[in-house]
Amino acid sequence: MQNGVSNKPGTQQPVALALCVEDVLMPGHAQTIALRSYRPMTPQGARACAVPIVLYFHGGGFVKGTLADADAAARAIAIGTPAWVVSVGYSLSPTYPFPVALEDGYLAALWSIDHAKSHGADSHRMGVAGHDAGGNLATCIAAMARDRGDVVLRAQALLAPLLDPSMTRTADERHVTHTDLGLKECAACYRAYLPECTMRLHPYAAPLESRRLVGLPPALIASAQNDLLHVEAEKYASALTAAGVPTQMTRYPNASHGDLALHVHALHDIATFFRQRLAVE
Repeated sequence: MQNGVSNKPGTQQPVALALCVEDVLMPGHAQTIALRSYRPMTPQGARACAVPIVLYFHGGGFVKGTLADADAAARAIAIGTPAWVVSVGYSLSPTYPFPVALEDGYLAALWSIDHAKSHGADSHRMGVAGHDAGGNLATCIAAMARDRGDVVLRAQALLAPLLDPSMTRTADERHVTHTDLGLKECAACYRAYLPECTMRLHPYAAPLESRRLVGLPPALIASAQNDLLHVEAEKYASALTAAGVPTQMTRYPNASHGDLALHVHALHDIATFFRQRLAVE
């Protein structure tokens, strides 16, 4: 595990460059879901090359969040990698509890593979990323892909992920200032997503409880100094490293939980990570 602390605080929305952005509907696990496609446009006169694919999952604690919330991160990854980014408008709890959102995400991965060629993308170079609940979905979809075998994921990037429904690995509230996510709010989100107690130990819902981390794709995990959940993110990084998964961990100073979805330096680091991990071999 590579540990580091960024010395570049602040949040900023990346500048939009040449992207073709399209909204698409697809059949989800329990209902029709929306996808937003961010495809880099090849400059006139340049040779078109197939780009990798990155699935992106917005935050919102499993109960809220929209494709608009994911826009800054999706654009930054699409431009910075560059990659065809598919942002997934997965089903929300409590109307659609576990595993609906997870299965929506997996279906989106299959959809992306099927449509890769028409979008100038390489289906053999795919990664996943997400913020908050989206980070949970991203790493759990990586586990599903490993187990099911019909999707190959080569990298995962998690921004302030929700990983521990037991909430037993949180920072001391007395030592974390300027937090924007309280423990009561977080617990309510988990109750909505995982209404049955047995769900809260399922490896596809509680990554930090999983004893089967071997074989997951290389990971970049970003935590925030002013986030009560930074402890679980960092413990997950350690667990992945112990399982032999190449893992890069950075805690960003002067940042809160919600900040990381817009944090210009964290998003730059994710794009760099995907550029390295999803490069043509």
